[in-house]
Amino acid sequence: MSVHLSSRGLSPPRRIRARSCMSTSTVKVEKVVIEGPAGAIEAMIERPSGARGDIAAVCCHPHPLYGGTMQNKVVHTLARACQDQRVTSVRFNFRGVGSSAGRHDDGVGESEDAAVVADFAMRATGVARLWSLGFSFGGFVAYRLATLRDAAALVTVAPPVQRFDFTRLPVPRAPWLVAQGDADDLVDHERVLAWTRSLDPAPEVRILPGAEHFFHGRLTELRSILGGWLAARAAENG
Repeated sequence: MSVHLSSRGLSPPRRIRARSCMSTSTVKVEKVVIEGPAGAIEAMIERPSGARGDIAAVCCHPHPLYGGTMQNKVVHTLARACQDQRVTSVRFNFRGVGSSAGRHDDGVGESEDAAVVADFAMRATGVARLWSLGFSFGGFVAYRLATLRDAAALVTVAPPVQRFDFTRLPVPRAPWLVAQGDADDLVDHERVLAWTRSLDPAPEVRILPGAEHFFHGRLTELRSILGGWLAARAAENG
């Protein structure tokens, strides 16, 4: 497992290659309703100009019972990082959130929702590869989705290892990035590190010193970190 510290406050940042820089391209937003296992799923497709024709991304939001929605700023950052790589992203509200039907199901039904959204995203865009991304509770769902739909890449930001037993789930085979703040007041970064070190294959881990759970004041930095990693995955996918 490789663990990297963000350069903020440690040393001057390295120059980022143009391909991984944040894009200023136009993004077309389409609001859709997807029929899911618990009823209607509220979602939005975000297509950057010149979108790639081989990859689509699904971005999963934090815990519904604590105000998590697809409009969460970290989830928005996940989607923007994908769009920076010309990858179409789909955000959606889990069952019981916003206009999505159903009731909270502690990650089980939400994983079913994510799988349906992933199938829809791939049909709607005509792609063959999926990126699975999630923040907090959404990281747990994205982790499950990566194995349910054989994702080509996985990103989990602040995965809630103290709330869900990830060890009982299959380890995704996809290239995988974990991004975690070491001042997170909800997720113990030491437990995240211990968990990732126990895995085979182990993910790549990026620690953001001083960042708390919602990455207040650090979203641009998070987007840059995600962008650099996703740029490499996009290059692997051709």
